[in-house]
Amino acid sequence: MLDAPTSLSESRYWECIAACSRCALLCDFCAAACLRDAHVEHMLNCVAQDVECAEICRFAAAAMARDSAHVSAICELCARICEACATECEKHEADHCQDCAESCRHCAELCRELIA
Repeated sequence: MLDAPTSLSESRYWECIAACSRCALLCDFCAAACLRDAHVEHMLNCVAQDVECAEICRFAAAAMARDSAHVSAICELCARICEACATECEKHEADHCQDCAESCRHCAELCRELIA
C-alpha cells in the first residue's frame, strides 16, 4: 500500500497547487481590470489569455489534488499556457498585468520542475 499524504500540505504537489491557485486568481483579477480599461479594445487578447490561463491553472490544481494519472500532461499544458499569458501581460504597463505576468512565469516554472 502506498504511503499517501494525510493532508494536502503534505502532498508533493503542494507548492505547485498553491502557485496554480494564486495564478488563477491573479489572471481573473487581471481580466476584470482589463475589461474596465478605458481602451479595452487594446486589452482583448490579454483578457482572452487571462481567462484561458485561469481555467487551466484551476484544472491543474484540482488534478494535482486528486493525484491524477494525467498530472504530467496537464502541468505541461499549464506551463505553456502560463508562458503565453505572461508574454501577453508583459506587453502592458498596468500593475495588474505585470503582477499577473510574474505569477504566470512562477507557475510555469513550478509546473515544469514538477514534471522534470
